[in-house]
Amino acid sequence: MTEQEPENSAATHDLSSQVILLLKGVIYQEADAGLWNALLNLQARVRDYVAVLGLELVLDEAEGYAFLRSRQETGDDATPKLPRLIARRPLSFPVSLLLALLRKKLAEFDASGGDTRLVLSRDEIVELVRVFLPDSSNEAKLIDQIETHLNKIVELGFLRKLKPAAGQTTAFELRRILKAFVDAQWLADFDTRLAGYQAQLSTAAAEEGPNSNVQGGVS
Repeated sequence: MTEQEPENSAATHDLSSQVILLLKGVIYQEADAGLWNALLNLQARVRDYVAVLGLELVLDEAEGYAFLRSRQETGDDATPKLPRLIARRPLSFPVSLLLALLRKKLAEFDASGGDTRLVLSRDEIVELVRVFLPDSSNEAKLIDQIETHLNKIVELGFLRKLKPAAGQTTAFELRRILKAFVDAQWLADFDTRLAGYQAQLSTAAAEEGPNSNVQGGVS
């Protein structure tokens, strides 16, 4: 998942161009207001267009983002199954855990009724996840590991790395599109899931050591 760069040409506002941009990644209202308004006007046609490809348009006007995802299978054996145009990407256990913690942080932030942009420093994120990772006496190694996970989440499009101010560590903006992938029902069961994560982590650490890479995911 990648964010679209602003494109001011009128050509980006026709149906085919809208679909092509969506196939390339996420469209954000804040990145290009003209493109976003055109998408709102064309959304019914876009939905019909991508349905032929086995895709559906996810568009959240309140949060200001839109993307394509594969339609869920109906379970009807008589309906031919299309090849997946948008592939699933398995996430490592630490990345899944970090996404869950960031989603919980976003829910708490929204409940506070403050700003709409949640920005966290690297150090704040390290402290958020530290307690759930295997004990390490090597602080630099721990930070390097977490930064690797953060870079993966940036690549997935759920975080945006910001330019740090002088003398400060790197900061990240948590993209609100994460809400579409970790929904409210999932969040309601967070404590139960977290207990399962911790048990999984303890088992993995005991069996494979601190560098184990347990496959998981948020769904």
